[in-house]
This record gives sequence, structure tokens and C-alpha cells, in this order.
Amino acid sequence: MHQIYSLNCIMILPSLFVAPTSSMGRGVFSSENIAAGTVVEQSPVIVMSAADRALLDQTILHDYIFEWGPDLNQCCMALGYIPLYNHSFNSNCEYEMDYEYNLIKVTTVRDIVAGQELFINYNGNWNDPTPLWFPVS
Repeated sequence: MHQIYSLNCIMILPSLFVAPTSSMGRGVFSSENIAAGTVVEQSPVIVMSAADRALLDQTILHDYIFEWGPDLNQCCMALGYIPLYNHSFNSNCEYEMDYEYNLIKVTTVRDIVAGQELFINYNGNWNDPTPLWFPVS
């Protein structure tokens, strides 16, 4: 995997903010227009073992962790805003995992208009229509 980490990068784009949504609790929004292809966040993760995952699956944190590692036999808790991006099958962002540097990067795949919510696809690929483990409206 290629390196996505840079010591000179902005970890969270300053225009991003967390706010209530009409139906999904909280979400990540932008106060400014953002062009497609813009890195909006690079955040470190805390990597945990499969045994830790079994315990986390019994808590509310199950809804906020990501499968992790080349064999997906670990999990991680992303820091920053990453756990608060809501899901959409028509997402406007994608995320990429850097196992070497223990980071997740979020990049826009469409232009974002000021005030718009940023979404990722929980399946891992921004345009993957595979059903999720919970009902999606």
C-alpha cells in the first residue's frame, strides 16, 4: 500500500464540523465548498486485536469501529471525526486505510457544497451497493 501520511498535512480540514442530522444523530458537514478529490481528513487509529473486537462487539462501540489489517482480523477505533461520518450508498467521500502508519484518510469523490453533509459508504468502497448489517433508509 502506498503512503498516505504526511507530517505537513492538515489532519482535519478546518471547514469540517460536527452537527445534528435530521435522522442519523450527528454527522460531519462542511462550512465551505470543497472540490472533488480533496483530502478532508487524515486521522490516526487505535488498533485492537480480534479478542478486543469480540468484547467491543458487545458494546455501542461496535457501531464505530472499523475492520483492520490486510486480513481484516483486527479492528480499530479511528480518532478525529471519522467515527461520525454517516453512511450513504450514494456517498460523496471515500476512505482509505494505511496499515503501515495506522491512519484512515477521507477524500471527497464529488464536489461538496457549503452546509452539505459528508458521507462514506460503510462497505469500504464509495459506490458499493452491498446491503449493510443494519437497515438503511
